[in-house]
Amino acid sequence: MNIARSRMLLFSWLLPFSALAEPAQPTHEFTLDNGLKVVVREDHRAPVVTSQLWFKVGSSDEPPGQSGLSHALEHMLYKGSSKTCVGEASAILDKLGASHNAFTDKDVTTFYQTLQPHQLAVAFELTADMMSTARLRAEDFIPELAVIREERRLRVDDEPDSIAQERLMRIAHPASSNGAPIIGWMHDLQRLNTEELRHWYQTRYAPGNATLVIVGDVTLEKVKTLAERYFGALPAKPFVAAKTSLELAEPGERKITLRQAISAPRLIMAFNVPSLATAENRRTVHALRLLNTLLAGSNSARLSKRLQFAERLFSSTSSEYNALYRGDSLFTLNAHLNSQSTVSLDQAQSRIWELLDELKATPPDPVELERARTHLIARQIYDRDGIEHQADQLGALESIGLSWRLMDEDADELNQVTPEDIQRVAQTYLTRQRLSTAHVLVEKTHE
Repeated sequence: MNIARSRMLLFSWLLPFSALAEPAQPTHEFTLDNGLKVVVREDHRAPVVTSQLWFKVGSSDEPPGQSGLSHALEHMLYKGSSKTCVGEASAILDKLGASHNAFTDKDVTTFYQTLQPHQLAVAFELTADMMSTARLRAEDFIPELAVIREERRLRVDDEPDSIAQERLMRIAHPASSNGAPIIGWMHDLQRLNTEELRHWYQTRYAPGNATLVIVGDVTLEKVKTLAERYFGALPAKPFVAAKTSLELAEPGERKITLRQAISAPRLIMAFNVPSLATAENRRTVHALRLLNTLLAGSNSARLSKRLQFAERLFSSTSSEYNALYRGDSLFTLNAHLNSQSTVSLDQAQSRIWELLDELKATPPDPVELERARTHLIARQIYDRDGIEHQADQLGALESIGLSWRLMDEDADELNQVTPEDIQRVAQTYLTRQRLSTAHVLVEKTHE
């Protein structure tokens, strides 16, 4: 971080909120004849560029019995195509010194490369070939599924927090497929086959079902020329359009209890809430984001300051709200009980309810809200200093059916949220009728 940036963050609490926002970088969009949308954001501060290809398909689109299919296909696209053999695309990018990878989420599958601007054509050629001519052979898929199953064992089955989160997600989404794990259930990973894989590829990996996002030291003219050359040559084809996963407005209170090999009990509370794509009013979403920061976004936030540091009820507290989903989302509170505490999880949860009820009864003080707002914006400004994070935001917005322009309007919309908005969303969404709870208890052998 440079000195100017450090000073800006250090004194951000003293600045007017509007002074924190940076001017938007020049951003352009165009669509190729085959339906591929391209978003180009110029950022000439460093001689580097990131290229991200976002497909509008993820775990929320998978039918029962085929969980993990999108993630498995992501792995398989590196197993050879018409121009490359197994692992060759990665080897070429490694030789160029590029940073590259892919990820799968509930609504998207994304492939990205960050490299020097004069190398962009290489990234385009490799990516265009992968998305159109992947081999997807059974002899490659069988051992790769074994790799994915081992990944699941290490990241989920052997991690108590991951197991608890996965089980909670299942009961928190009674009306949609959002509850299935992105990596897939183990029993599904043992029976996926290449026919299912090829069908997923053929019906989802179409130019019209993707967005190409370029951010960095480039110009619109350069990107457009390269995009036409490498992606424009791909034929348009039909695809299965993604559907929005909506939840019941008030599913009713749900609870699971688990026993895990942990040192102290843990509590997770998840409330069904809208996302930026499903909310009737965007201010609701921005109020939820600020509520998230106000509750556990810093050491001065309510859960952290009062229940963790003052009362020492919890050893750690956190909250999470992701607004960038195609369907509905969750507002989640996590708390690890202090190992020295003698209270039960039910008693600890009651204490959290008392804190939430305070917000419902009385709006936050304007100074407290402004502190949370400034903290959130300062963190976003710091994150958006990197071209990859900018591309992440642009790609995520476009992939859930919204415009990338909302990214540049974000600070202004956050600035409009009032204390009464915070109170309103707390009253509306932090209710027992929207709540799923996980109580994670210590196994008897660890008590």
